[in-house]
Amino acid sequence: MKGRVLPVALLTADLLVGAGGPAATAATAATPSSPAVLTAPGAPTPTADHNDRDVMFARMMIPHHRQAVEMGRLAADRAADARVARLARRIEAAQAPEIRTMSGWLTTWGERVPGESPAPAHHAMPGMMSPEDMRRLEGLSGRAFDRAFLTMMIRHHEGAVAMARDELRGGTYEPARRMAESIVSSQSAEIKEMKSMLDSLPG
Repeated sequence: MKGRVLPVALLTADLLVGAGGPAATAATAATPSSPAVLTAPGAPTPTADHNDRDVMFARMMIPHHRQAVEMGRLAADRAADARVARLARRIEAAQAPEIRTMSGWLTTWGERVPGESPAPAHHAMPGMMSPEDMRRLEGLSGRAFDRAFLTMMIRHHEGAVAMARDELRGGTYEPARRMAESIVSSQSAEIKEMKSMLDSLPG
């Protein structure tokens, strides 16, 4: 391995010296064992702080979160159970800031931020409600709303957890991976909470 890597390091140093400038000194100090020269096969380079999986995670999770926030806002004047209303407020409080954070990532990366309406892409994301589902939820109130909201949000959260696990399997951007870990943890806990609420609702 040393026989293959050393000429590359020396060639890089020669080019920098030939071009002049302070970078030449740092380049000549590189050795075959330097992490800047030797990287494991398939490992991201030091400048590759994000990859396509990170971009896809943000672009899919933004409309997914937007729909969860929209569903939560419906609970404000439709839910009969105070626990459902409190959960809806928690969901909005947690996911609205994450939307802003992920939008910032995409802007920084030079990627398009998804539009406000999630409807055209709802089939591409696990757990998303169809436009018909959302209209039906909007038309409910009281106990019927509570039951439909919990049933739909459980499915919605399960989709978000699946998407977050995909990010953890292939993403390289550490802030995105940390958010994915948080989504898996918090939304898995909320799924259990919602199933318990659903079981306790009056028939």
